[in-house]
Amino acid sequence: MSTTVLSSTRVVAPAARLRGELRVPGDKSITHRALLLGAMARGTSRFGRPGIGADTRATAAVIEAVGVPFELSGAELVVHGPGLEAWREPDDVLNCMNSGTTMRLCAGVLAARPFHCVLTGDASLRRRPMDRVVQPLRTLGADIRARANGRLAPLALAPAALHGAAMDVEVASAQVKSAILLAAVQASGPTEVRQPAASRDHTERMLRGQGAHLVTSATAVRIEPCPRLGPLEMDIPGDISSAAFWITAAALHPDAEVVVRGVGLNPTRTGLLDVLRAMGARVDVQVERQTPEPMGTVTVRSSNLRATTIGGEVIPRLIDEVPLVALLATKAAGTTRVTDAQELAVKESDRLTVTAAILGALGGEVEATPDGFQIAGGAGTGAGEVDAAGDHRMAMLAAVAGVSGAGQVTIRGAQAVDVSYPTFWDDLAALAG
Repeated sequence: MSTTVLSSTRVVAPAARLRGELRVPGDKSITHRALLLGAMARGTSRFGRPGIGADTRATAAVIEAVGVPFELSGAELVVHGPGLEAWREPDDVLNCMNSGTTMRLCAGVLAARPFHCVLTGDASLRRRPMDRVVQPLRTLGADIRARANGRLAPLALAPAALHGAAMDVEVASAQVKSAILLAAVQASGPTEVRQPAASRDHTERMLRGQGAHLVTSATAVRIEPCPRLGPLEMDIPGDISSAAFWITAAALHPDAEVVVRGVGLNPTRTGLLDVLRAMGARVDVQVERQTPEPMGTVTVRSSNLRATTIGGEVIPRLIDEVPLVALLATKAAGTTRVTDAQELAVKESDRLTVTAAILGALGGEVEATPDGFQIAGGAGTGAGEVDAAGDHRMAMLAAVAGVSGAGQVTIRGAQAVDVSYPTFWDDLAALAG
């Protein structure tokens, strides 16, 4: 295997084999929350192996702008939490860059602060739906305004006293749920959030560790106000959404054995492993720690794959990995169908359309539907040239197709991987070398 770099373009050739062990960067979702919850706490919080990329740096810039000191490196994140009452009004707009997690979670935290602030982002983020957090926060009493009749950023927040509420939200989204919880912990009464399906529960686990009182079920959370959150200490597991690219590559490649160590195995995030088993993949999972976040080792070997059908409650557990399911399906025997994944259309790109375009350009028979895909299995993917559409996960999808497929893949916009996985190309070279 070789990769050729041409400005922002990478050319990825098939590897003769894939072998090796690696650790992926710290979980991006947990790192966002570590920054914010550490900043909300009183006391010093320490987090080992955080995930550092453009998205988490956007959250770090927000807490810096409100006066929270921290040190961030690949080895450790230390947040010197002054407590929410010590946060100060930022002297400029808060730029969330391309990070939807930053904007939505920060909107929740800032909704109860006694100062004005504005959250904005790049052109892509300003097109993503924000009414899904604006409306619930207004239900809690937040004074929050947004462009396009409350649908789009920038978001302008003014001082408001929040109260508790019970609410149903339409989308099973951890970002929406977390925004509500981060506001509700500052409210004057209890809040209950009900979702149509389970979503990742990192915020609940961390808040509970800080002393907040929560009652949870698969699809609902009730939280009491907690005016004083304690500090946290934890090692952040490897990001399973990053590990998913190597897991997929190994299952697809005809001569592969890849071991990913120290990866997060939170059951709200492991839907891809369940789908791989249903497709006949050779996957071995060893859970080595259960708290505060499950973590362990995943080993994947070359596999003979069969088609499957997925939808419903499994989708929130693998929403970021659905495009990889489509890639796996190009080599599976039979026709694979994915439904209920319409959320992919409002990510950093329209991942339904872009995934179908990338895999189609590489010879795959992939049809995008309004809420998913239909993929005719066959020989997998071959050579071609594709555009990542400014989306980190689409760039990595194309790279996996190149290294595990039958032909050389040219990827335009390959630098997008820096958003979540700055060492992606190094790890690819190590496994394929």
